[in-house]
Amino acid sequence: MCSLHRARGSVLVIFLLLHSATSFYLPGLAPVSFCEPGQAGKENEVPDCKSTIEVFVNRLDSVESVLPYEYTAFDFCAIDSEKRPSENLGQVLFGERIEPSPYKFEFKKKVDCKPVCTKSYNTNKPEDKAHLDFLKKGMLLNYQHHWIVDNMPVTWCYDVEDGQKFCNPGFPIGCYVTEAGRPKDACVVNSDFKDKDTFYVFNHVDITIHYHVVENEAAGARLVAAKMEPKSYKHTKVEAPDCTGGPMYLNNKFSGELKIGYTYSVQFVEDKHIRWASRWDYILESMPHTNIQWFSIMNSLVIVLFLSGMVAMIMLRTLHKDIARYNQMDSVEDAQEEFGWKLVHGDVFRPPRKGMLLSVFLGSGTQIFIMIFVTLFFACLGFLSPANRGALMTCAVVLWVLLGTPAGYVAARFYKSFGGEKWKTNVLLTCFLCPGVVFADFFVMNLILWGEGSSAAMPFGTLVAILALWFCISVPLTFIGAYFGFKKTGIEHPVRTNQIPRQIPEQSFYTRSLPGIVMGGILPFGCIFIQLFFILNSIWSHQMYYMFGFLFLVFIILVITCSEATILLCYFHLCAEDYNWQWRSFLTSGFTAVYFLVYAIHYFFSKLQITGLASTILYFGYTMIMALIFFLFTGTIGFFACFWFVTKIYSVVKVD
Repeated sequence: MCSLHRARGSVLVIFLLLHSATSFYLPGLAPVSFCEPGQAGKENEVPDCKSTIEVFVNRLDSVESVLPYEYTAFDFCAIDSEKRPSENLGQVLFGERIEPSPYKFEFKKKVDCKPVCTKSYNTNKPEDKAHLDFLKKGMLLNYQHHWIVDNMPVTWCYDVEDGQKFCNPGFPIGCYVTEAGRPKDACVVNSDFKDKDTFYVFNHVDITIHYHVVENEAAGARLVAAKMEPKSYKHTKVEAPDCTGGPMYLNNKFSGELKIGYTYSVQFVEDKHIRWASRWDYILESMPHTNIQWFSIMNSLVIVLFLSGMVAMIMLRTLHKDIARYNQMDSVEDAQEEFGWKLVHGDVFRPPRKGMLLSVFLGSGTQIFIMIFVTLFFACLGFLSPANRGALMTCAVVLWVLLGTPAGYVAARFYKSFGGEKWKTNVLLTCFLCPGVVFADFFVMNLILWGEGSSAAMPFGTLVAILALWFCISVPLTFIGAYFGFKKTGIEHPVRTNQIPRQIPEQSFYTRSLPGIVMGGILPFGCIFIQLFFILNSIWSHQMYYMFGFLFLVFIILVITCSEATILLCYFHLCAEDYNWQWRSFLTSGFTAVYFLVYAIHYFFSKLQITGLASTILYFGYTMIMALIFFLFTGTIGFFACFWFVTKIYSVVKVD
């Protein structure tokens, strides 16, 4: 999620950022070399290479449920002796739980139908029955494995419409044929999956490892792809399987004893065309995106050009004429004939109602704006690529914690300019109001995840660590920023404020606050709604999002659109002699978040297949957090744009 630059050099910068989003690999992530067993460490051979390839397993998720589960929750083949890799904060927040697996193989050593483990169940035993029921629930909801080889996802590539191939960074644990005989999800790939009211377990995987031999370097071979195909075999001899025969099925009403044998086959293929630095491309290129993304950008640019033309016309023609006419008024009689926005010069900087709350929102919005900008900038440079799991969320959380100072400074500065004196209340609200609402929502969602036994439930230790970051780092930094904000002299306005407020005349329907606020959010939302679809897909449909160059450009367009739309409406209201612009400017662009919320509701009912009360509550709970953050972010942009505009126009007119 990132941003871009301007002027003549912006074309080159945009091209580089868009290019980097597809082929630039993560800086600082060193490639791992592999060689055949017995060659590692030999003289004149490959000194620093591995011969054993390990498969790591991540949490399982589903497009029909928001609840991810750990790999071991489904009673698959597991290994307990090895230490699991440590996750960063972003991975924990997203529910990722990476752990070692018993799937291990030697480089370039072909293996056919090797047994991994056998799971035995007896439905007369409550524990076994619970494991089997949970496995059936996972197949019914189409839960997907996520395996990792050499920090790359193991993909399942299959043909889709128009002869294209889609590579999914996950594969199902099984599938289900309904009582009516309709195959669901992955059951459509095999005509043998036809028994009614029956589950089919994918207990075998055919893995193909693609590698690239590095020439001109004594570095061995590097893995460039890991592809697999899930299969189902009912092994007649579980101890010595041959991977032949019919599928491994499980009738929904089955009772008694059952054995499921898990096996795998692996082969190695040399690929001379794919290099290590571009090994993610085959996954990313299989996802439909670029044409729609360019359509989104062009759509947004048209809106920006339209708004820019309107603002330019107001600034260069209407305002220029107004200012020239106002400045030529020499006599008192002329001054008494003032009209339009000049009339309210004595009230335009009058402190707004609820100035405390507005200043707190501005402080939190500034904090979020800088956090998003810096996060997107680093993402564009490649530091937050999909290869570095959890880095995006980790970066955002750390930045938010460290940006308490500008939040406190902005809140204190504007609160002081609004004439406020309760500085302690202002600082405390800046520290705890918006973050507290987000944390309370997140904590309730976490309780639901705990109750469901999901891997996305944050461990108690991580929860304490986040609270420590908030209270021990963010809060003191906010106090420091507020100290400097209150210490500095108040913001000097270009015109004096009258002691007696001017009466605002009766407004027409179109110049009232509510219609203007509702209309003001339409254009910014129109710039982002296509990009929003891809972001929601990456969150809820578990698709990979990596087009940070596009996102950075849309971010810049959103900032410009929010600013210009708010300035336009602010000018119209001032001409109608309505000087209450502070809250209205914040709410005008902030109303984009309401459209985001409406779109998220539409997306839930039209695009997602989520079932279950817990998943529904989680979806809307997390959506409310995103809507609040978006409201503060866009509202702050609108306020600062309008504040600059009002200060600018009233500083160039002569006021008696």
